Amino acid sequence: MKAPVSRPGALLFDLDGTLVDTAPDLARATNALRTHHGLAPLDYPVIRAQVSNGGSALVTLALGLAREAEGHDEARAFLLEAYGRTIAAESRVFPPLDRLLADWEARARPWGIVTNKPRAYAEPLIEALRLTPGVLICADDLPVKKPSPEPLWEAARRLRTTASDCWYIGDHLRDVQAARAAGMAAVAVGYGYIEEDDDYRAWPADFWFETGVALVEALLGH
Repeated sequence: MKAPVSRPGALLFDLDGTLVDTAPDLARATNALRTHHGLAPLDYPVIRAQVSNGGSALVTLALGLAREAEGHDEARAFLLEAYGRTIAAESRVFPPLDRLLADWEARARPWGIVTNKPRAYAEPLIEALRLTPGVLICADDLPVKKPSPEPLWEAARRLRTTASDCWYIGDHLRDVQAARAAGMAAVAVGYGYIEEDDDYRAWPADFWFETGVALVEALLGH
């Protein structure tokens, strides 16, 4: 889509599937769990579609264990331990969002990350990628997480800006729900970890971008 008339004063990103392509490292951990249980690896696209749903969803995908099932928590701990050992082996910022961040920082414009990823994994990941967000809000920083608006409000507060001046960019329906509840512009991206039967253009966003290139062009105006 074309750039909107007015651009945001601050950017807030979801992490997995929006700002950073973490699926390769999470897929490796998911298949390590399957191998541990004597199962064949799953195809990468199958795992990629579930990454934004978190570790428990990956356990369910890998082993068929529902969140309440016996053995689920143990399996999730195994998966997360495997993931933590190689948290940024293949994870990269989605191109060309690295160019967007460089431009944004050069202009001293505020940006941050609001994620449902626990801090124990989010913080070392962004450090390994040498990202320098003005704020990082993780799943365990507040009593609630997305789709609640509170993490987005807290991020705006720490950036010393207002919710109405922010874009929140995400690749999941809960990101759009959180943004709308927070009074931020809700921005849905189609390049992230979206399940095959989920139409991101049906989400109640303010803007939709199929590619990272389209998002960057809208924000930089070229």
